[in-house]
Amino acid sequence: MNFKKIIFIIGTRPEAIKMAPLINQMKEVKDISVKVCLTSQHKELLQQALHIFSIKEDHDLNLMQPNQTLAKFGSRALSALDVYFLAEKPDWVFVHGDTSTALYASLAAYYHQIKVAHVEAGLRTFNKYSPFPEEINRTLIGSLATLHFAPTQLSKSNLLQENIKEQNIIVTGNTVIDAVKETYKKILAGDLTVANEIKKLVIPRQTILITMHRRENFGAGLHVICEAIKNLAIKYPSFNFIYPVHPNPNVKNPVETILGSQKNIFLIDPLNYVDFIFVMAASHIILTDSGGVQEEAPSFGKPVMVLRENTERPEAVDAGTVKLVGTNKDLIISEFIQLMENQAYYTKMSEAINPYGDGQACGRIIDFFNQNSEA
Repeated sequence: MNFKKIIFIIGTRPEAIKMAPLINQMKEVKDISVKVCLTSQHKELLQQALHIFSIKEDHDLNLMQPNQTLAKFGSRALSALDVYFLAEKPDWVFVHGDTSTALYASLAAYYHQIKVAHVEAGLRTFNKYSPFPEEINRTLIGSLATLHFAPTQLSKSNLLQENIKEQNIIVTGNTVIDAVKETYKKILAGDLTVANEIKKLVIPRQTILITMHRRENFGAGLHVICEAIKNLAIKYPSFNFIYPVHPNPNVKNPVETILGSQKNIFLIDPLNYVDFIFVMAASHIILTDSGGVQEEAPSFGKPVMVLRENTERPEAVDAGTVKLVGTNKDLIISEFIQLMENQAYYTKMSEAINPYGDGQACGRIIDFFNQNSEA
């Protein structure tokens, strides 16, 4: 193949984690030049993730501002990426998933007639306001991209229904499984160190992990979820409920108000990726509104209760690795109790096969790209 100049555009920690193993493997490919550009939609968390995988950015647009609106970030990102692409003139831009960074990088690339490769393509809820704004971000990227790396067969089917050419799609599995397996292997080998204060919080088989930060849960939904968690912590006092709290005041303030006084609920700062993987692997049950956790946790055989009304990852629901409980207090409590007290029910979820792959997604992406980079 001819020499290709590729730029990976990354804005958030999840993008960094999911792109990192692909970046490192792509750098080993002959006749490909790889650069990494950050928008720093997340700042410190993003840098932490890149450091774990020994990746140093080539350029940082440093676009993050406190309390910026989606529109303000979008306008600044589009303008900055326009200038950057004009200077760099890449052949391909790689974006991931459904972030605002991925959307505006794809649009800026399109304006310069630069080809876009979309990692984790084709996820859909078919509800444009949930997840918000991610559902529309991902759909729009699909219309702008040339190559589509779909994590599952269902994701591929969604793309085909939107008239994406089949020859431009490949089912790869999700690169997050590559990242999880690589990271946990290094933790077990002692190559990556878990913080002592985190180790002290974790009780094997008696730790509950909570993550919750999505916009659609702000307000009443978040309050209901917190009330349910408080009730469960009171019912199961021998369990440690560990909740790395997102710094957004829409999350932090109500969480601290409702959960802050419960002795076995530990509200801690956001974890770096190594510590997070350690806690996830040690947890008994995970409650989350995160998309990525729905993919990662089944690799460790951990039942996941999804604190959302719908999910763009229905494969996990169908496989039985996750249970959609939304913001229904009674359902959250009853489902949690069922997992805690019905061993057969717990085992069925924990032993279900992860539908998101085998940890070989990056190799499939690179092979397909090498074969289709002239597309």
